[in-house]
Amino acid sequence: MPTISERGQIMPASPIRKLVPLAREAEQRGVEVIRLNIGQPDLPTPQEGLDALKKIDRSILEYSPSEGLLSLRNKLADYYHRFKIDVTADDIIVTTGGSEAVLFAFMACLDPGDEIIVPEPAYANYMAFAISAGAKIVTVPSTIDQGFALPPVADFEKLITPRTKGILICNPNNPTGYLYTQKEMNQIRDIVRKYDLFLFSDEVYREFTYTGAPYISAFHLPGIEEQVVLIDSVSKRYSECGIRIGALITKNAELKRNVMKFCQARLSPPLLGQIVAEASIDASSEYMLMTYNEYVERRKFLIDGLNRIPGCYSPIPMGAFYTVVSLPVDDADRFCEWCLREFEHEGATVFMAPASGFYMTPGMGRNEVRMAYVLKREDLARALKVLAAALKAYPGRTTE
Repeated sequence: MPTISERGQIMPASPIRKLVPLAREAEQRGVEVIRLNIGQPDLPTPQEGLDALKKIDRSILEYSPSEGLLSLRNKLADYYHRFKIDVTADDIIVTTGGSEAVLFAFMACLDPGDEIIVPEPAYANYMAFAISAGAKIVTVPSTIDQGFALPPVADFEKLITPRTKGILICNPNNPTGYLYTQKEMNQIRDIVRKYDLFLFSDEVYREFTYTGAPYISAFHLPGIEEQVVLIDSVSKRYSECGIRIGALITKNAELKRNVMKFCQARLSPPLLGQIVAEASIDASSEYMLMTYNEYVERRKFLIDGLNRIPGCYSPIPMGAFYTVVSLPVDDADRFCEWCLREFEHEGATVFMAPASGFYMTPGMGRNEVRMAYVLKREDLARALKVLAAALKAYPGRTTE
């Protein structure tokens, strides 16, 4: 019998999706599962996008250019200009979701054995994409006690080796909801410039910032324009995760040529998704404000509710629509499984993502979970009630 690849064996299971079979089993038992595990918004997709899908008048659903439709890239450039991100259509490559943008960025910039420094906790699939590229993620821990603020510069510098090729940030952050300050972004810029690194910046959640502090794009940082690789997606801001349209943005001509080779190898991004995405960029200001206000209210409702449960603590997320919560449990992985396997309250249970899957440092996140406040407040209220009951009943509860 042939052996499978070592790469496949070390590829991590998604902390967001690995418990899905248990959730399905719970539903088959008649238990309602309140899903806080995944960033799938329940808000409507813009009508402009839905109408474009319904009214496609093409006689052939053909390949698109490997870099994506020019009309979409032009509209994306106009969209970025609203955020004072000075790019052109030629700087934008349309990808099959933000995930492919990260993967292609790694494939085009990194050789096997190269290293990327990432503040943790971090989006779990970054690790999977690095393994796919043969690269290594090296993490610098942030902590819930510090609100997941950027670790000190010295912590980054002591990790830099001759194999270090870049730093990866997510801003606003998934899974923590942290929003990097101007000072922190300047510190990252200085490290990138000092050590001649790439800065991979995942800015998918830029529409969702909830403080007076501004969103700072990597492209706002002077002096490293050719080193920035910006990752984007329409999935979250237009509630259209299923169309799988993202973008990789760079001003580095050599890097663009490298990325395009991978784009050509996979032929083209989804045509129908691009049509929907292009139309969705015309979503009204009323739609965008409705979406924003809804997340503001959900954030306050969930965080206030969590911090009222004895033993629970969540810092206030400043962006995105996630929070990492510490719970009074011995093992959050075991607790999340127990909720789905064994527990129900008034016919329902709650599905959360164990935070350990967002860390690489052993032992970190052991009593933490990530929650996505992508459900209406009535559902969040029921989730809080179920969670409080679960924590009272859980045999592995720790002292508050």
